[in-house]
Amino acid sequence: MPDVRRIRCRTAYDGTTFHGWQVQPGLPTIQAELQRVMSEIEEAPVTVEASGRTDAGVHALRQMIAFSIRNPIPCDNLRRAMNRLLPHSIRVFEVEETHGAFHPRFDAESKHYQYRIWRDEICLPFDRPYVHHHPYPLDEAIMAEAARALEGAHDFTAFAASDEKDALGHSKVRKIFRSSINRDGPRLIYDVEGSGFMKHMVRNLIGAIVEVGKGNLAIGDFEALLTGSGKAGPTLPAQGLFLIDVRYE
Repeated sequence: MPDVRRIRCRTAYDGTTFHGWQVQPGLPTIQAELQRVMSEIEEAPVTVEASGRTDAGVHALRQMIAFSIRNPIPCDNLRRAMNRLLPHSIRVFEVEETHGAFHPRFDAESKHYQYRIWRDEICLPFDRPYVHHHPYPLDEAIMAEAARALEGAHDFTAFAASDEKDALGHSKVRKIFRSSINRDGPRLIYDVEGSGFMKHMVRNLIGAIVEVGKGNLAIGDFEALLTGSGKAGPTLPAQGLFLIDVRYE
């Protein structure tokens, strides 16, 4: 019998029509599609793991996945086979063999997310599924100040949605390596890279930053949320969020 191979892949997907990453009975998910395809190629059940679970409607440009197979198919041929069998909304663009202990989540050094807000009055229909349309007044300079305040290690309890893992009592301290707001034409783009992110955390961060930009939340009150107390403002819609990259040593 052939030896077990550990394979890791960079993938991209349009999350519009999916109910997030994780398998859910009776619902289309990214993980379910990848496992269906890999099980067909392997002719046996295959579990596909990812660097993290993206929510329903969230997109990814460079999501890392990994799985174990015995099929001796070369990596380039595996990439072609996966893309042939997958829906066009999911693409695999890097495939390589790695060491047997590799885990895309636990071995990740950092994750980079981007949230895109469309600021013009009219949002083109081709952009609409990939941005949050907000043409109303915002103080973008104070939003940039709020974004910078997130850098460093903080308790992000106020920005985390409730999760089934909360019962385990894990720390909600995370380190943010960079956090910035920049304009790119009609898009206001929030970039954040950190050691890890909790459920809805990025969408809650940018939601609170937008509240600062509206004048509904003072910058001092925003910074006070980083002590672990209080609750952040609205969670912005999923379609504006992209997983840009996952970095490894």
